[in-house]
Amino acid sequence: MPGSDQVRFGRKRALPSCPNPLFLQWLTELRDEAKEKGLKIQYTYQKAINSLNKYPLPLKNAKEAKILQNFGDGICKILDDKLQRYYRENGSNASIHCLPKGAPPPGHKDNNNSLGPRKRNDAGGEEKDRGGGGGTKKKKREYVPQKRSGGYAVLLTLYRESQIPGSKGYMFKMELQSEAQPLCDKSFTVPDLGSKYTAWSSVSTLIQKNLLIKTHNPARYSLTDEGLALAERLESVEKETRNLPGKDGSEGDGLEDEKEEGVVDLTESGDDEEEEEADSLSKRATCVIQSRSEAGGNFLPEKAQNSLKTSRKPNGECLLPGTYDIILCVDFIETTGGSHHRKQELVKELQRNGVNFDVRKLNVGDFLWVAREKVTPVPGQLRAPAGRELVLDYIIERKRMDDLCGSIIDGRFREQKFRLKRCGLHRPIYLVEGSSSSAAHLSLPEMTLQQAIINTQVVDGFFVKRVQDVRESAAYLTVMTRYLTKLYQ
Repeated sequence: MPGSDQVRFGRKRALPSCPNPLFLQWLTELRDEAKEKGLKIQYTYQKAINSLNKYPLPLKNAKEAKILQNFGDGICKILDDKLQRYYRENGSNASIHCLPKGAPPPGHKDNNNSLGPRKRNDAGGEEKDRGGGGGTKKKKREYVPQKRSGGYAVLLTLYRESQIPGSKGYMFKMELQSEAQPLCDKSFTVPDLGSKYTAWSSVSTLIQKNLLIKTHNPARYSLTDEGLALAERLESVEKETRNLPGKDGSEGDGLEDEKEEGVVDLTESGDDEEEEEADSLSKRATCVIQSRSEAGGNFLPEKAQNSLKTSRKPNGECLLPGTYDIILCVDFIETTGGSHHRKQELVKELQRNGVNFDVRKLNVGDFLWVAREKVTPVPGQLRAPAGRELVLDYIIERKRMDDLCGSIIDGRFREQKFRLKRCGLHRPIYLVEGSSSSAAHLSLPEMTLQQAIINTQVVDGFFVKRVQDVRESAAYLTVMTRYLTKLYQ
């Protein structure tokens, strides 16, 4: 055998990094064109490129890409137009999963990384070069968090913790937030008015910049070597500032006093919230709510029972075992409009199974459970006084296959998942109703719907329950109601 053949035999052929190289090439051209014109949409194209690189399945058309992040109607329409032009030029049977001759390979740096470092530098909050010269190249600058920002407080707190003799070298989320709060002007738990971001949002930037590392479950946060060096510099600057005349370094000490004692964090959706829940669940077996650590529910006054808006101020009262009933709350949309027969069948099945339920308007989700206080009727009064209610940790969003398809197309699917993550209830469940055959005649391919369901479970961390029809949905709600009745009583 010739020597050249032996060398070739020992090598592995490089696999393409993206199964959709044609879409990747078009997006790269759009990004580079926008970059030359100085348009900010170049960053949107780069985000779409990153999402496409992570997607492991081949796409038949741009409509299937709608389930990916950063693929809106505009980008999908542009790709579809380019695809139609490609078919006209190369024939309707031309393959779209291989590049035209002479194009750079999918994993080439020209396709993927030309914008990456600069985009990340801008996202890190670095100031732009104001020295004039629009045509001059911008140098890559080191990321340094702004003073009294979330990243600044986290780095300093972890550095000071590491300097304590016998330190464990890491911190959990809750202790890191409480220790870092005096060093930050923004709250780590409650977002500013009109914003969805807190100071804790900067932690993801620190991880991207390789300054912070997150490990284990519950999450442990520690500094990398680069983060330790940067935090050491920040600490030295902090000490110099503290020693200057008129600066005593006590700027943020009054922040905790201004913050309301006992504000419940209903905006976080971090991975390590489960560590709080594990402790709170065992306590609620004997007493439904005892302390602020059990953020699973909040007492609601009579006027707010129909909306079930979760309060930000926890009530310190208790509902003792035997003093409440577990009630399934059904959103009124699930019983009215649309296919009336199918929705009434759900109600009849619940009644047939002996489930204690209540139909009302829910702002989030389709089903949830409350603990309703038992109230003794007062002699001489027509109606018994209204009992207090406590929302439990479980909430269900129900999706039929046709509804799932429609919500992906119009954008409701992502928005609903976002609202479920931010609602303050820690056990969101997606109840997907319908078999594979029911997805055969929908506007999106069955594989796209299956991928969306898998992403909901793997990426978003929701529990997904598959059922065949309305009867199985009612059976699952019945089993869940009985389980929660046993758990909380």
